[in-house]
Amino acid sequence: MVYIGLLIAATGLALVAKPTHALQVSTRSQGLAIVGLGLLLTGIGLTLPIAESRLEKAETRLDEFFPVWQFSERHSIAIDAPPTAVFDAMKQVRADEIFLYRTLTWIRRGGRPIPESILNAGDRASLIDAAVKGGFLELAEDSPRELVIGTVLAAPAGAPRHITPAEFRTPLAPGYSLAALNFFVREEGPNKSVVTTETRVFANSPEARGRFARYWRVIYPGSAIIRRMWLRAVRRRAMNPAAR
Repeated sequence: MVYIGLLIAATGLALVAKPTHALQVSTRSQGLAIVGLGLLLTGIGLTLPIAESRLEKAETRLDEFFPVWQFSERHSIAIDAPPTAVFDAMKQVRADEIFLYRTLTWIRRGGRPIPESILNAGDRASLIDAAVKGGFLELAEDSPRELVIGTVLAAPAGAPRHITPAEFRTPLAPGYSLAALNFFVREEGPNKSVVTTETRVFANSPEARGRFARYWRVIYPGSAIIRRMWLRAVRRRAMNPAAR
């Protein structure tokens, strides 16, 4: 709904600049009405209710740290390589191996220069290392099965932005938004694996949930593209003996 609304608003702006009888929009005021409709849809999309997901039983290390969350995305890919090769490739993939990564992260940070992090990764360190250097914590590593990293996205005024892995499992003061990303490798047969990456975000107050919901609903398409391209980069590296 957010992106349909933005598309309608952009179309309305074009019709304000140049009304067209082919679309039965002959005046600029009609174009402005279309802009208003698009902005209304976008506003509704940004403020829709937020659903919460909850697990009864933990099956992964990510489940242990995030049994409850409001925002998530999950992507998988099959790879013709053993879990050890896939896990190693996942830990070694660099930003320059991921199609559109630099472009999408530049847009996401608004073109601002920032220190090296997952949103501004260099060419030498792996993307996982850049994430840890830029503020993520390694929450769990069970090689060659699962890696989990996490970070504090938002904290209440005066509260610490850096917490320990143990604190990810404990109640925090209202106003925190926590995120975690995992890679989970499952063996599917001789030299065959499936790797899944999942991102979960938990915001522990209505205000934090509302703020993050507006952000998430805008950046989600770009985030999903990055995750899919990241998995493809893992597959290329895992299936390339020279890269390994």
